[in-house]
Amino acid sequence: MNVRHLTFRLLQVYVAVVRTGSVSEAARQLHLTQPTVSQQLKRLVEAVGEPLLQSGHGRLTTTQAGQELYRASREVLGRFDDFQDYLTALRGGERGRFSIALVNTAQYVLPRLLGPYSQAFPDVDVTLHIGNRRQMLTRFERQDDDLYVFSHPPSLAHALAGRFLRNPLVVVAPQGHPLADRDRIAMRELLGERLLLREPGSATRMMFEGWLQEHGLSLGPTLQMASNEAIRVGVAAGLGLAVLSEHVLPPEHPDIAILPVTDFPIESHWQFIVRRDRRLPHAALGFLRFASEHLDECVEPRFVANELEVMLGRRLEDSS
Repeated sequence: MNVRHLTFRLLQVYVAVVRTGSVSEAARQLHLTQPTVSQQLKRLVEAVGEPLLQSGHGRLTTTQAGQELYRASREVLGRFDDFQDYLTALRGGERGRFSIALVNTAQYVLPRLLGPYSQAFPDVDVTLHIGNRRQMLTRFERQDDDLYVFSHPPSLAHALAGRFLRNPLVVVAPQGHPLADRDRIAMRELLGERLLLREPGSATRMMFEGWLQEHGLSLGPTLQMASNEAIRVGVAAGLGLAVLSEHVLPPEHPDIAILPVTDFPIESHWQFIVRRDRRLPHAALGFLRFASEHLDECVEPRFVANELEVMLGRRLEDSS
């Protein structure tokens, strides 16, 4: 391999192609033509002297040599990002950028932090990516983002998690449900009714199904729906019952009742996740510090579960 033929632009193009799995999508993101990207890849393969990419299931994936080059490229580009962030830090940490990937339900809570943060640091560029759990796990595996928000984090050695908010799961029914006035309801009394559920693999559904299994119960009739908002509207319209994060419910919800089910709410927590094996931009670190210091001011005290100082301490240990 002739390393003198490797340029920053070649490495940037290669990283974009690996991330997107597509020459055309990489070209779009880099504001280049598709032939230009293809030509850059050809030059890169010639310089390395080994195949780097292969096609499969409609997506480009890396060969073994390609994966090693991807890691090296990320390291090289990351070092210069570090330098850029260092210059940013010299200006007082008031500029920079970072991205956050969050599962759908977290969009109901994260703006409570991002709003005050953006007002305090208007020159920090924050990018949000929202999707279901499977999509966010894919982004995590590809190292697409700096911070991730899950209620059920990846159980991986290179994931560092810090709780910041309680995420209680409650049973909801349409207002006027015949059992809504009871002091206590057993879940088995509700399993004959239709339950509205998210797709398999969603954290709320995983936790609820795990709870049922622990209590020796099984689901009855169900209806799968695409979003928490659709489920909330469906419950209000009398389509069925549901288990939802309490954060999904608006402050005033006259069309929905929370049922007093025994052993509910199911306790869950929102957590910030960072990768131990990925450089964390100064701006992202600053946001975590802001969240740790101002969480009590941004959310209702009963939801606060602030363990971010511990997470930040561990992150600094990883970086030393």
